[in-house]
Amino acid sequence: MNGIQDGVNNPLTDFIPPSDRNLILTGYIGPSQPLLARQIASQLKMPFVNFEQLIADRVDLPVGEIRTYYGETRLRAIEAELIAESALRRSTVIRISGRTLVNPAHLQTLAATGPVIALVIGLDAMLQRLHVSMGARYHNPEERALALGELKREWALRGLPNIHEINTTYSTDEETIAQVVALWSSLTVVRG
Repeated sequence: MNGIQDGVNNPLTDFIPPSDRNLILTGYIGPSQPLLARQIASQLKMPFVNFEQLIADRVDLPVGEIRTYYGETRLRAIEAELIAESALRRSTVIRISGRTLVNPAHLQTLAATGPVIALVIGLDAMLQRLHVSMGARYHNPEERALALGELKREWALRGLPNIHEINTTYSTDEETIAQVVALWSSLTVVRG
C-alpha cells in the first residue's frame, strides 16, 4: 500500500479478539489531527478518545498550563494514570501525542491493546504546516524553537517497534482516512 511502512507484528494483542482491539493513532499531521482521528473513528464505527483532552479534563487545565503550574513530573503522573485507564478500553480509537508514546512503558501498554498507527509527513511539509499553523508567531525565534522542539519529540517515535507508519505528505484527509482504515483492517484480520 502506498505510503505505509509496516511495523513489527505485536504478539501482545493476540489475546484480544480483533473486534475488541483499539486503534492507537499518533503522529504529527497538524492542528486538524483530533478532527481527522474523530472521522476515522466514525468510519470504523468505534468510540473516539482524545488523550490530551482526557488529561485536560482530569485537572481542568490545558496540558501546557498543567506543565507550567505543576511541572513535568505531575503531568507524567497524570499521563501514567490515564494510560492505565485507557488500556482497559476496547474497540476505541485513541488519539495520543507522540510525546506521550515515546515513554516505552506507555507505548508497550497501549500497543498491547491494538495497533499503533503513526501518521507522518516529510520534513518540508511539516515545516510548511508549522508555519501556517503558527502564523506570525513563526517569525519569533523563541516561539519557533518551542514548536520545533515539540516536533522533534513527536518524530522520536519514527522507526520504533510496533509502530505502523503512514506517510500522509501528499494525501488528502479522505485519502489518509482510507489508508488508516485499510491498514487497520489488515492488522486486525484473523489469520488462520
